[in-house]
Amino acid sequence: VPNLQGPRYVSPAPSGGFVVSEECGDVKVFMSSCKLLCSLSSKYGHQFGNPAGVCVDTDGSILVADEQRRTVHLFPEHGAPVCLVSTGLRRPAGMACSSSGHLFVADTVENCVKVFKYCVRLP
Repeated sequence: VPNLQGPRYVSPAPSGGFVVSEECGDVKVFMSSCKLLCSLSSKYGHQFGNPAGVCVDTDGSILVADEQRRTVHLFPEHGAPVCLVSTGLRRPAGMACSSSGHLFVADTVENCVKVFKYCVRLP
């Protein structure tokens, strides 16, 4: 995949595509054919500080850790971005999300992995 500006973290998407955070302050979404689908900053009008870890949940929402702003935002397929974590992170880096709605965030300053429950599915 050419023409990336300092690629940092990458995550597969359920659709077969993938998501890449860039050091320049953007997150790009690609189709399975490696063709650019969109840029999150353009699609949502969101300005990142320094995007780091990315992951995609089972609903297809993209989650992005912002190192500079010390936050985690969820970008749903449709609708506005939601700030999931706005306190308690010193330097969020790699992330993963589980099918049960748990978010795992590596905090490199505190040398730990922090676990958040962000999605509760009713039976």
